[in-house]
Amino acid sequence: MTAGPTPLRGGFVPGADRAGTPQPGDLALVVAGRKLLTGAEGFPRVAELPADTAWVPLGTLDGVPAWGAELAGEEAHPGRWRSWRALAAELPAPLADLAGRALAVLTWRRTHRWCGACRAELADVPGEQSRRCPDCGLYVPMQLSAAVLVAITRPGPAGSPDELLLVRHADGPAELWALVAGYVEAGESLEAAARREVGEEVGLTLDQVSYFGSQPWAVSGPGVLLAGFTATAADPAAEPVVDGRELVQARWFPLDALPAELPSAYSISRWLVDHVAARPAG
Repeated sequence: MTAGPTPLRGGFVPGADRAGTPQPGDLALVVAGRKLLTGAEGFPRVAELPADTAWVPLGTLDGVPAWGAELAGEEAHPGRWRSWRALAAELPAPLADLAGRALAVLTWRRTHRWCGACRAELADVPGEQSRRCPDCGLYVPMQLSAAVLVAITRPGPAGSPDELLLVRHADGPAELWALVAGYVEAGESLEAAARREVGEEVGLTLDQVSYFGSQPWAVSGPGVLLAGFTATAADPAAEPVVDGRELVQARWFPLDALPAELPSAYSISRWLVDHVAARPAG
C-alpha cells in the first residue's frame, strides 16, 4: 500500500493554552539544541523531570497534554538524546509531529525574546504561540517556513512506462536521488513556487500541477512545512539542465526502474515517489 499524507495528524492537536498545570503523567518534550530527550516509551513524563522545570504547552496527543522545556545542554539531564531525523524514522507520525513542534516552539521562544523595533523584552500572548512588545505593541507570531517539492513525470518511449525526474542536491547526501524542492518566497503561492523552483533548478516548465499533501519537516530546521505536488513536464522531449548551485545532477528514470537510493520512507518526498510509481500507466 502506498503511504500518503492522510495519517500525518493522527491524535496530535497543537495548542498553546497556559491555563492548565502540568500533571505527573503528562508527556514531556525536552529539547537541548536540535535533540530531544527520549524514554522507554518514546518520550518521558513530566514526573521524570525536576519539579522546577519551566514548561511550555505544546498541545495534546490522544487527549494527553504535552509540555515542552528547553535545557542548556544534554549534560543537564541524563538520558538518551536523539535528533528529529532519528525519531521520525522510528516513531508513528503523530509522535514525530509532536517532536517537531517541540523543536519549533522552543527554538522560536529562545530566539525571539526581544523586540526588534524598540529592544524591550517581549511578553507572551495568552492562548497563542506568539509574543507582543509591552512598550511599542509589536506583535511577533511564531512563523512557519513553507517549502515545496515536486514529483515531475513525462511519458516514456512508446510502449514504455512513464518517467520520473529525480535529482541530486549539492548540500544533501551525495548518493540520494530526490525531488526538486525549494522555499516559497513572500507574495508567492505554493503552485507558483513549484513552477519557479523547477524552472530555476532544472530549466523545465510544468503542466497539470496538482497538490498532493504536506508534512512538518524538522530535518531542515524548526518550523519548516513541506507541501508536495505532482506535475507533468510541459515539453515531454525537454531534458533537465541543472543550475550548478543547488543541484549537481538530474535524470529521468522509468517508473519501473527507480534507483534504490530514494528518500526515507517516513518522508513526503518518498510518499510522492511511491504515489506516482503506483499510478496506472498512461
